[in-house]
Amino acid sequence: MAGDSQILMDHNMEIGVTPAQVRKLPKHMREAQISTERTHLISDPAKKPRQRYVQKDGKCNVHHGNVQETYRYLSDLFTTLVDLRWRLSLFIFTLVYIVNWLFFGFLWWLIALIRGDLVHADEEGWTPCVENLNSFVSAFLFSIETETTIGYGYRVITEKCPEGIILLLVQAILGSIVNAMMVGCMFVKISQPKNRAETLMFSHNAVISVRDNKLCLMFRVGDLRNSHIVEASIRAKLIRSQQTKEGEFIPLNQTDINIGFDTGDDRLFLVSPLIISHEINERSPFWEMTLTQMEKEEFEIVVILEGMVEATGMTCQARSSYLDTEVLWGYRFTPVLSLEKGFYEVDYNNFHDIYETNTPSCSAKELAAKLRDGPLLPQLSLLSPDPKTHSTFDRLSDRDPLSPGEGGEERNPAGGETNGSAGAAEDPPLADGLPG
Repeated sequence: MAGDSQILMDHNMEIGVTPAQVRKLPKHMREAQISTERTHLISDPAKKPRQRYVQKDGKCNVHHGNVQETYRYLSDLFTTLVDLRWRLSLFIFTLVYIVNWLFFGFLWWLIALIRGDLVHADEEGWTPCVENLNSFVSAFLFSIETETTIGYGYRVITEKCPEGIILLLVQAILGSIVNAMMVGCMFVKISQPKNRAETLMFSHNAVISVRDNKLCLMFRVGDLRNSHIVEASIRAKLIRSQQTKEGEFIPLNQTDINIGFDTGDDRLFLVSPLIISHEINERSPFWEMTLTQMEKEEFEIVVILEGMVEATGMTCQARSSYLDTEVLWGYRFTPVLSLEKGFYEVDYNNFHDIYETNTPSCSAKELAAKLRDGPLLPQLSLLSPDPKTHSTFDRLSDRDPLSPGEGGEERNPAGGETNGSAGAAEDPPLADGLPG
């Protein structure tokens, strides 16, 4: 048993995967990894941590500063109120009603004061504007009763007060407007589909591997709810700074990544988790990028999933992103769908899991050129001889493009969902990433 554990640890070290026992130790207690001739291990000097453009939970990491024309927020007051934080929204909601009641209460008290109702209210034969209104507190209570249409019946307006009738009409109209605005803001804020996006999942990593003799960039999406997203669609953007031929520097330039727009594959029927694939072809920004070049690049892939919530019909948007260190070359997703008795079952424990697969380290352009010159080996082994499942953010670098098989038959790590994976086949190893 001890011998088997040592062999497994040596094998993990050979392919560039940190053993699970080492990962559990604190940083200062981990032993330094030693690079082999075949690979540079994950603990080799890595890139400096980079600021995200979009967080993993979908929040955009952009703050607007030095905004001079703040009046523009007031021109769209309703949206400004909806976008406020909850504690500030509740404070404004309460403040607006209290100020409105106090304002009209002051006007009712002012009418009573001008007419002399506060002085002659107890005299016989005196007809006040409002019965039983003898102080500012009673005027404030009458204002609340009028605007909320409570109507206790103790304080009532009389027909001998035309100015009071006009004020009653004004308060009824303005009160309805205030109610419509404030209740509308709260309703929209409560019914916003932002929380619906919490049950839409994106895989922790994106992977690059071969599908049908073509390099593909893939990531997985899933929906945890039984109520589905209607008319779901997905798109992706490559965020990368670039410099033009004229010397102009464009920070965070956005480039479209085609994930099926021309074929309709971007329209999703998201009943079970789906693997979204981007074919790296001539129009892809990764067309001439090799494994070594990708490890030196700094970029971020932003993925956006949109659709209508089935229960409310409102549009929902979920976002996530993958930094260059979260795009793993030579991996494939572990299947999560299996056939049970009378239904299909999704195992979300494996949603983020990946396993290693033989993948050329050359660029998609070089791979396509070799395919045009002559076919690859009769069957390209797409699954490693002994697949290893990973659920970490570890990344391999500078390894052989296609590692030789260690003997034995290849096997599919999970049944059910294959997600386009090719069947297992035994092939001779490839050298230098491509066959001679």
